[in-house]
Amino acid sequence: MRALKIGVSAGAVAMALAAAGAAMAQDAAVTTENSEVEAVVVTGFRNSLAKALNVKREEAAATDSILAEDIGKFPDLNLSESIQRIPGVALARDGGEGRQISVRGLGPQFTRVRINGMEALTTAGGADASGGTNRGRSFDFNIFASDLFNAITVRKTAEASTEEGSLGATVDLRTARPFDYNGFAMSASLQGSYNDLSEKATPRGAFMVSNTWQDGRFGALFSIAYTKRKILEEGNSTVRWATGNAFSPGFDALPQTSGANIGTPGLVNPSAQAVADNAAFHPRFPRLDRFESDQERLGATLALQFQPFEGTTLSFDALYADFKGTRQETYLEAPSFSTGGACTAANAANSCGIADTNVVSRTIENGVMVKGVFDDVDLAVENRFDKLDTKFTQFSLTGDHQINDSLTIHGFVGHSKSDHQNPIQTTLRFDYFNVDGYSYDYTDSRNPKFGYGNAALTDPTKWKLTQIRLRPQSAVNTYDTAQAWAEYKLNDALSFSGGLNFKQYDFETTEMRRTVGTTTNQETVIPTAIAALSLASFSRLASFDGVQTVIPDLAKAASVLSLYDPTAYGGAFKLGSEPALGNNRTVSEEDRGAYLQGDLRTEIGGVGVRGNLGVRYVKTKQYATGYTYVGGSPVAISAGREYSDTLPALNLVVEPTDNFLIRFGAAKVMSRPDLGSLTPGSTVSVSGTARSVTAGNPNLDPFRAKTYDVAFEWYFQSQALLSLALFQKDIGSLVQTVTTSTTFTGNPFGIPDSVAIAACGATTGCSPSALWNFSTPKNTDGGKVKGFEVNYQQPFKFLPGPLANTGVLLNYTYVKSDVKYVNASGAVVATGDLTGLSRNGYNATLYYEDAKFSARVSASYRDKYLTRVLGQENTAAAPVLYDGTNETFNVDASVQYTLNDQFKITLEGVNLTDEYQDQFSGEQNMPVVYHHTGREVLVGLRYKF
Repeated sequence: MRALKIGVSAGAVAMALAAAGAAMAQDAAVTTENSEVEAVVVTGFRNSLAKALNVKREEAAATDSILAEDIGKFPDLNLSESIQRIPGVALARDGGEGRQISVRGLGPQFTRVRINGMEALTTAGGADASGGTNRGRSFDFNIFASDLFNAITVRKTAEASTEEGSLGATVDLRTARPFDYNGFAMSASLQGSYNDLSEKATPRGAFMVSNTWQDGRFGALFSIAYTKRKILEEGNSTVRWATGNAFSPGFDALPQTSGANIGTPGLVNPSAQAVADNAAFHPRFPRLDRFESDQERLGATLALQFQPFEGTTLSFDALYADFKGTRQETYLEAPSFSTGGACTAANAANSCGIADTNVVSRTIENGVMVKGVFDDVDLAVENRFDKLDTKFTQFSLTGDHQINDSLTIHGFVGHSKSDHQNPIQTTLRFDYFNVDGYSYDYTDSRNPKFGYGNAALTDPTKWKLTQIRLRPQSAVNTYDTAQAWAEYKLNDALSFSGGLNFKQYDFETTEMRRTVGTTTNQETVIPTAIAALSLASFSRLASFDGVQTVIPDLAKAASVLSLYDPTAYGGAFKLGSEPALGNNRTVSEEDRGAYLQGDLRTEIGGVGVRGNLGVRYVKTKQYATGYTYVGGSPVAISAGREYSDTLPALNLVVEPTDNFLIRFGAAKVMSRPDLGSLTPGSTVSVSGTARSVTAGNPNLDPFRAKTYDVAFEWYFQSQALLSLALFQKDIGSLVQTVTTSTTFTGNPFGIPDSVAIAACGATTGCSPSALWNFSTPKNTDGGKVKGFEVNYQQPFKFLPGPLANTGVLLNYTYVKSDVKYVNASGAVVATGDLTGLSRNGYNATLYYEDAKFSARVSASYRDKYLTRVLGQENTAAAPVLYDGTNETFNVDASVQYTLNDQFKITLEGVNLTDEYQDQFSGEQNMPVVYHHTGREVLVGLRYKF
C-alpha cells in the first residue's frame, strides 16, 4: 500500500499534465488578449479558487493563497488543513488534526506567522510523542477555528517590505473586516461531529455579523466560533529501541561474586547466546497506549473600521482564542527492558531491571530482537492527567492616510500574547515485579502482540505504587510591535516605499516538580503512610486491546492521597522549580529594523515587466536567563548579545506573452535560533529511565541563507493555472544539537557527580556511572535545500453536461537537501536531509459545483521525514543513524446542498483513511509510536443573510 501511494505521486503529476494539455487545446481559441484573469461570475469553492489565483498572479513575490468561499465559511475545519493544499506545504498532526506546518522542506521553526499584519506565536501542549509543551518558535495552528479567518497567504519569497525571521515562508492570516462586505452581512453555522473511534458526538458552531453606517464610512464586525471535541487515540509505542549492552550488564547477568551484593545478578554474561541477545535491539518500553482527550476551542474577533475623510482609514482588530481541554494518557508497559545497573540486595527481589531478566527464547532479524519470551520482567501501568489551556489575545490598530495622489503613509501598533498553562500534569505509576513468561512479538511491527505470562493483572495486591509525578508548567509568548512606512508613486512605472519597525518579543517558561528545596528527584519518594494504603482505594480496571488490568485512578488518588495539598504528608507534595531548572528560563529580543524598496511596473519592448528591489536592515538585541552549576549547586545566570543583518531582496515578473509569467526571486534571509538553544548554563534532568544533561548557547548566530527562485506560470484559461517553480536555498549557517552518550563521571560539561546523585534520587538504575546523554547546540556549516513544485488547477468547463461543473487541483513537490551532521568534536558523522524535510508531497482535489449542489474530495500525501540525526539511542557499537516519522496519506471530503438563498445543508468527512501517526527509529524502521484517532463525520446547517 505504501509503495502504491508513492507511485500515485508521480501518476498525479502525469495526469495533471495530460489533462492540462487537452484542456489547453480546447481553450486556445478563447484565451483573451487581456493579461488579467477573465471576470467570471462564480460562487462558493470555485469563487474562492478564482480569487486566490488573482491574488497570486498580481503579486510580485511568489505567493499562494486560500480564501473564504463564503461569508464566514473557510474551506476546511482547521487552518493548517487548508494551508496543506498549497504546493510545498507539509502538515504535522496532533490528536487527529493539523498542528504545525513545514514549507519547502524547512520545519515549523523556520515558518513565521503574521495575524492581521503582526507577527505572533501561539503554543499549545501535547503528548510527549507529539512534542509536549511547545517551548519553541513553531506556530501551533490548532489554537484557532478556521471560521474566524477569511484569507491565508503563504509568502515563499522574501521582499524587503516583509519583516525578517523566516527561512521557509511567511504565513499571513487575516480575519474579516466590515469593509470587506457591502453593508449588512450575517452568517451562522451549526454542526454535529461524530468520531467512529471514540464513538462520541460533539457540537461545532460559528456566528458572524457585520454592518456599515454613515454612508459606508464606519463599520463593525463581530464573529465567534466554538468547537468541542472528544478524542480517543489508541495504539502502541516503545519510547525507542536500544541494545542490552546500553543497559549494562544486560540480559541474563551472572551473579556477583564479591561485595555486599554477592549472589545478585550484576556481571556481564560472556556466553555466545547472551552476547548475541545483548547486541540486538529490543524495545525499551514495549507498551499499549490509550489517550482520552476532551477539547474546547472558543474564538472571537472584533473589527472596527472608520474613514474620517476620503483617503484615510483607521482599522482596529481584536482576536481572542481559548483552546482548553484535558487529556488522560494510560499505558500498560514493561519498563525493566530499559532499566540498567547491577542488582543490589535491596532491589533484587523487585525493581532490579534488565540484569535480572532472562531471555527464554528469541527471534533476531537484521540485528533486532523482534520476538521473545522472558522471565523476571517488571511490568508497569501509568496514568497521566493533563489540564491544558492556551489563551491568545491580540489587539492592533492600523492607520492609512493618502496625502496626495503620489504619497501614502501607514502606521501600525499591536500587542499579542499567547499564554499556555498546564496547571495539572500528574502521573501515577504502579509496578508489578518479576513476571515469568512475558512475551512480545513485533513480527508485524505496527501491530505487536503481547503476553503477560503469570501476571495477575487485575489483582491490585500484586501491584506497588512506585512514582508520583506532579509537573505543572507554562509557556508564555508576548509581542509588542510598532511600524511606520510610506509609499511614494513617482510615476505609473516606478514607486518607492520605506519604513521603520520595532518589535519586542518576550518568552517565559516554567515547570514545577515535587521538591524539598534542592535539585533532588522526589518523584520516586513514596511517603510511608501512602505506601501502607491499599491500592484498591485509588485504582480501577482498564482495557488495553482486550487485556484487562488495574491502573491508577487519578480522580480517586487526588482525594485519597491529597495530591494537591502542599502540606500533606509532611510536605511530600510541595512544588518548586529546583528539580526542573531546565524548563525555568526566559528569552527576550528587541528588534529594530528599516527597509527601502523600489517597485517597478512597465513594458520593455512590448513585454510586461514588474517587480521590486530593496534592502532591509535589522539589529537584534537578545537577553536570556537560565541556570548553571557552581560547586554542584544551581545558580541563576543571564547572558545578552547583539547582532545585525543586512538583507537584500529582488522579485521580478516578466510576461513574455499573454497569460504567461516568468518569476525570479533572490534574497538573503535569516531566522533566529530556537528558544531552547539560547538558554545559558546547563541543566540536569531525570524522567523515568531518561537521563539527560543539556547546555544552552546564548551566543549562537542565527540561521542565514541565500535563496533563489524561478517560476513559470501559464494562466491558460479563466480560473486555470499550470505552473512549475524551481527553488534553492543555500543555507550558510545552521544550528545543530550535538549529543554525546557517556557516564556522568568525567562528563564533558565538568559538572560534579553530586548533581547526578541529586537528580537520580531513588530512581532505579540511575547513577553517575550510568550512561547519560549530554547535548549542546552549536553553529555548523549549512547546506543546500533545493526542489521544485508543479501546480495544476482547472475547472473543466469544456466538458459536456454536468461534467462542466467539475474541476481539479493537483500539486506535487519534491525537495532534497545536503546537510552534514557533526558530533561534539565537529567530525562529520552523517550527511543527508534536514530534519522535518519530506522529499515528496502531493495534494489532489476533485470538485463539483453548481447552483444547488457542491462536493469535493481531497487527498494529501506527505513522505517520511527525519526528526533527529543521529538517533537518540545511537552508539558507536550499535548505530542508529536517525529517528523519523513515516509517510501519511489523508483523505477528506465534503458535500453541500443549497436549500435557498439563506440555508445550506453540509456534510463533511475528515481523515477518512483513519491514518496512523507512525514514528520510527533507525534504518530498520523500528516502531516508536503507532497511534490513530479515527474518522470524523460532520453534519450541519449554514445560514447567510
